Amino acid sequence: MANESTLPQPTPSSSPSILTTLLSNARPEDVISYITVSDPVIHADGMNKYTSYRVDCRPPPFDPTPSTNNNDSTIMPDLFLQNNQGQYSSVLRRYSDFLWLYERLHKERAGSIVPPLPEKQAVSRFSPEFVEERRLALERFLRRVILHPEVMDCDAVGIFLRGDDVTFQHAKNVSKSVDKRSAGGEGSVGGGDIMNSSTHLSGAGAFNLTPQKTAGIKKWFSEAKTTLSNDLVSSPDDDLFDEIERYIESLSIQMKRVSNQASGLVRKSKEIANGLFEFGLAFHQLGQSEGEVLGKKLQLVGSTADTLSVLSAQHADAEWKKLEEPFKDYLKMIHAVKLALGRRHDKRVSYTALLHEIQTREVNLHRLRMSPGREGQAYSTEMSIQRYQAAAEVAREDYAECSQRVLREVDRFKREKAEEMKMVVLEFIMLEIELNRSMEKIWGELVPKLEEGSVATDGSGSVEASSSMAASSSAQQATMVNLPPMPASQPTYSNVPAASDPMMESSIQYRDNNIVGMGL
Repeated sequence: MANESTLPQPTPSSSPSILTTLLSNARPEDVISYITVSDPVIHADGMNKYTSYRVDCRPPPFDPTPSTNNNDSTIMPDLFLQNNQGQYSSVLRRYSDFLWLYERLHKERAGSIVPPLPEKQAVSRFSPEFVEERRLALERFLRRVILHPEVMDCDAVGIFLRGDDVTFQHAKNVSKSVDKRSAGGEGSVGGGDIMNSSTHLSGAGAFNLTPQKTAGIKKWFSEAKTTLSNDLVSSPDDDLFDEIERYIESLSIQMKRVSNQASGLVRKSKEIANGLFEFGLAFHQLGQSEGEVLGKKLQLVGSTADTLSVLSAQHADAEWKKLEEPFKDYLKMIHAVKLALGRRHDKRVSYTALLHEIQTREVNLHRLRMSPGREGQAYSTEMSIQRYQAAAEVAREDYAECSQRVLREVDRFKREKAEEMKMVVLEFIMLEIELNRSMEKIWGELVPKLEEGSVATDGSGSVEASSSMAASSSAQQATMVNLPPMPASQPTYSNVPAASDPMMESSIQYRDNNIVGMGL
């Protein structure tokens, strides 16, 4: 969000309500200035080359008085600041560490709309421009996480911000081992422990544990079978979630169209800037080939076009920052909503798969009890059913919690994005107004310069330009009087060669109209 000095200044004809909205509404992540990502340093360790960033957390003393803007709407309270007063920290993190935090947030708070992380890039990732662009994106991601009401208190956030190198690496190793033990690595941290226990449920009993890899394959096959059969457990909110999915899909399609049009608008603004530059260059060259007075005026037009070219280029950059980039970020947030809905679907599939497994084992237990001499297998199957029932109960709670979290997140997404969209549109309108006013002013200043000398007067009040035009007209008439009279024009024929001497005139013969039989 641009500060007050970079925004268009108020003019008598500008709308005060729009300017007030622009100056009083800052994006939420811009307020969390005590979280910074700075000092990128490129490290080269043999074939391993990476960039590290300094992550600082310097929360100021908490002010319990809620801040309000000019629209009398209270800004969302900074809960992280309330719970972390005076806890300063400074750590070094690389992109893979941010990626670890992003993945842990998805697992610890399944169903949350986790802020998007900047994408990976294989080429030119160590150029100064790319490093600075990524630094800003990582800082925006971290500030959004701190403001996120669902994920700000995750254990991974505290370890990421304050853990030293040893503690942080240990946390990464532990989470990696938990993901390996959890079949498929699905669910949050709590869900990982649940699935860790469920990996032992595939065996016939407590003393016959299926190997971990085989358990993961069986769980994946069970969930895939459940998904393909589309025989998922139902809930009262299924219709509501179906409506949300249709809304998000439609919104994604429309926003892609708007984003493409915004990109095209920025591209055309750059083309206008280049066109004005070429236009100015042509007038400069034309002015150099003309006389002194006319040449200077033509070069003035060229200089004005150069000025407008620079102004248009700056406007194109501002449009990219204020229009194209916010729309692309909006598309990323829509994708984050889809991921949250996908997490809920995964929870639903896991819960349904456990229910189906319980039903299958209950049928198997009934068959074993009816078979003499198989009491031991029946007992083992009964024990495994009890463990599956416990896991299914926990999975049901996880599914319900994830569903409620998704509903809260979608509601928050709609409210916040509606406000941000309004800000984007208002900023774009003010950019266009400022550009047109600036261009009108520059062209208006050129007109008096072009008119100078064309109607200039001397001290006695006589019009010099008119006198010179009259003198020129008189001289032209005098010259025309002294010329000999022009001969009368003769008809010319394209198929008759020009006569070089008088004798050639006899070579042209005409038909005699008195010949008998030739008259009409």
